[in-house]
Amino acid sequence: MTDSSPYARALAALDALHAEDPRRVEAAGEHLPLELWHAGRMSAWLDALEEAPDELVRLAVRGQHLQRWQVPRGDYPEGRVGYLTWRRDQGKRAGETTAGLMREAGYAAEDAERVAAMIRKQGLGRDAGTQAVEDCACLVFLENYFTDFSRQVDHDHLIRIVQKTWKKMSPGAHELALGLPMSDEARRLVEEALAG
Repeated sequence: MTDSSPYARALAALDALHAEDPRRVEAAGEHLPLELWHAGRMSAWLDALEEAPDELVRLAVRGQHLQRWQVPRGDYPEGRVGYLTWRRDQGKRAGETTAGLMREAGYAAEDAERVAAMIRKQGLGRDAGTQAVEDCACLVFLENYFTDFSRQVDHDHLIRIVQKTWKKMSPGAHELALGLPMSDEARRLVEEALAG
């Protein structure tokens, strides 16, 4: 018997859009759409962070990177302002699209808007759902992208990025992050950032 709940319909709709990502990643012997794989890592970290997250948080975590490939970072100016504008616009787009899918699946408008607000990272540090989205995003970054990223950014800038990332994370996410397997070089960078 197929689950036809609003949650199941919304999740399937999100994953169908994730699966359209033309970029591919090899994971567990499969070539998966990068965004679908990323969404799966986000959900896995949520399960590690929270014993029983509610379905609105699950949908926000799953939709956080929705269709990000459609507006590349390179379409925005270089530098911090360009990056922050791109990130804000991505959050707004992903939130609006996720909310629309949720309404189509049968969710009330206020639930859909709540998820959109979490995806936009509204209330970070005050709202548990928004904090969960941020924690999962930070953990996916540290787990999968940090080592390559650390080779592209100068040392002092990288230390500041790690410090800013750490400040946005909850104590539970800190504990999980410290347990991640890292190269010796990456671990030294994290330890230096946290000691500073």
